[in-house]
Amino acid sequence: MGREDTGPGDTRLPRLRLDELLDELQVRIDEVRGTRDRLNGLLEAVMSVGRELDLPQVLRGIVEAAVSLVDAEYGALGVIGEGRKLSQFLPIGIDDDVRRRIGALPSGHGILGELIRNPAPLRLPELSEHPASYGFPAHHPPMHSFLGVPIRVHDEVFGNLYLTEKRGGADFDAEDEAVVTTLAVAAGIAIENARLYEEGRLRQRWLAASADLTSALLSGTDEAEVLDGMLERAVDIAGADMGVFYLVGPEGELRGSLARGEGADIHRGVVLPSSEGTLAAAALAQEDGLVTLADVARDERVTVQPERWKGFGPAVAVTIGTKERLNGVLILARRSGQTPFTNVEITALPGFAGQAALALELADRRRDAEQVTLLEDRDRIARDLHDLAIQRLFATGMTLQSARRFVEHPEAVDRLTRAIDDLDATIKIIRSTIFGLREHEAPGAAPKLRRRVVQAVDAAASTLGFAPALRMEGLLDTDVPAGVAEEVLAVIGEALTNVARHASARRVEVAVIAGDDVLSVTVSDDGVGIRRNGGSGGLRNLAERAERLGGDLTVRARPKPASGTVLEWRVPLRPAEG
Repeated sequence: MGREDTGPGDTRLPRLRLDELLDELQVRIDEVRGTRDRLNGLLEAVMSVGRELDLPQVLRGIVEAAVSLVDAEYGALGVIGEGRKLSQFLPIGIDDDVRRRIGALPSGHGILGELIRNPAPLRLPELSEHPASYGFPAHHPPMHSFLGVPIRVHDEVFGNLYLTEKRGGADFDAEDEAVVTTLAVAAGIAIENARLYEEGRLRQRWLAASADLTSALLSGTDEAEVLDGMLERAVDIAGADMGVFYLVGPEGELRGSLARGEGADIHRGVVLPSSEGTLAAAALAQEDGLVTLADVARDERVTVQPERWKGFGPAVAVTIGTKERLNGVLILARRSGQTPFTNVEITALPGFAGQAALALELADRRRDAEQVTLLEDRDRIARDLHDLAIQRLFATGMTLQSARRFVEHPEAVDRLTRAIDDLDATIKIIRSTIFGLREHEAPGAAPKLRRRVVQAVDAAASTLGFAPALRMEGLLDTDVPAGVAEEVLAVIGEALTNVARHASARRVEVAVIAGDDVLSVTVSDDGVGIRRNGGSGGLRNLAERAERLGGDLTVRARPKPASGTVLEWRVPLRPAEG
């Protein structure tokens, strides 16, 4: 009475056991399904990472795939650089606002450094309990569970995957470690492919830049313009913030510099008697002509004007040319805090420098060949003028002289005499031209006035900002005494300096004319004109020079509506007879 029936017909116990078996079977099915889903997810992640060729995208894809596979809240990939420090750190799960409040990204201390020192998988249920842990910076989100796995490219440890805070409060388990380790193997292959692709793409860009440089130099484009373009291309291809090209002389002196990019102004036009203590010297000291610096602003080799590099960090310098025929040193720099130049980025740089040196040498040879051709043409013209023009003019003059005694009309005789004089003057002009054309035949002799005037006017172009126009007439190389020639050069230099300082001109014309026993130097500009009460010591100087030679100086405004000033300096070519 009151007892439960436990007889043979009772089916509750077998039914209970069947329910347990079915529940266990369902759990196993769910586990198999979960494992299958995870394997499918891993396969998809591996395929996704392998399809990408852009290295930054590959790295970010690796972190995103790892976070998804192990259901982590936060993830990061740290790239190991020089000194076993993190050169890059790509976090996932922390928004930009929190990242800014945290401050500088980690460089590889604490647990992150532990994985760098011992590149093997590391699982921790609690980060703070590990001996290498020393806490988080302010504003950093709390993190407890941790999984770290190294990424190898061949036998080299490229970086580490860091995963924290498994969702649901659970710890990372052995299966999570196996999945991420498998992903890390695929990541190493993807990184290597991306590296090779990036290296090939960069090499192609450097080769294209070399070809453009050679083409521009051989086409006769101004060398300074070509080098400036080369610098701009190099800055762009290398991902630099600033580039400098030092022109190095045969004795190692710095003869000037070009610069492009941020803060380039203070690097332009550097002239030093020696390259010692500069980044150029550091490159010259290397056997292969290539040197990389982690922090150029603090490098002990840069002792001359180091303040020029303030605010810059990673830098690379390469020589262009050989030690026997050195053209210069190319320097590329990034702002402080930027990633250092990698081997992939600079592998093709020496080849580019070699092509640039070859192009510069070919351009020099082309200019030499053109100069030889020009001199040969000048010789031919001089011979033709001497053998043909002068001889015919001389013969014509002799004929006129012999015919003059047969002419009885006084006016006709006078005209013949003037014609003969004109022929003599023309012969003198042609002979002066011949002397100028053949001036190169006496390399040890002082240059003639015409050439020196051209050089003086060309030299003023850098001060004015443009090239002045030049006109020369008369027998400057034969009729102008040496003392007067020196004064002419001084007058041109002083007058053009005054224009540069005071006129704000956009156009200047210089005329040097010898004729009728008078030499005149005229400098006209389209500037602001003569200032009232603006007496200039330079003008007084010019007036005194003219007076010493028995000449005068006049300064007047250009006829309206034109603006500007006309300066005319006139002196006699021969002293007055007293």
